Amino acid sequence: MSKTALFAGLVVDEGDRSLETTMVGDEAFYVVDDNGFRRHVPAEEIDKTVLAELRDQIMENRDAVTQGALQMMGADDLFSKAMIDSSLNNIDSNFAKLMDQGLPEQARQWLGMLGFRIVVNYHGEVVRMDSPGVAGTDEGE
Repeated sequence: MSKTALFAGLVVDEGDRSLETTMVGDEAFYVVDDNGFRRHVPAEEIDKTVLAELRDQIMENRDAVTQGALQMMGADDLFSKAMIDSSLNNIDSNFAKLMDQGLPEQARQWLGMLGFRIVVNYHGEVVRMDSPGVAGTDEGE
């Protein structure tokens, strides 16, 4: 059970309408408008699907991610590379912490400005992720 909708404001339906988020008890939900019927989809389901896809993309491009991080830091030393490698090796635990703590509002705004968004169908299943320079996913097929 997730206490936050990690990608609030970044999840849209197939009609390009932004999904609301709400809490039911202590659990966060994305709300899909299915012709007036408000489907409550546990945020954890959508968020974990997205994080798994992001993890796969990061690991498939591990060397490029490492080099990009080193360039952004302005460092190219052994210790910086070891730090980044350690973070990548522990990506699952880092994502688990992210699920617990949530994504900062500024990070969600930044992702939105970059064109990142998650498209779901009326069942709340991830259809694709739109991200600059990254191929979308076809989870529903």
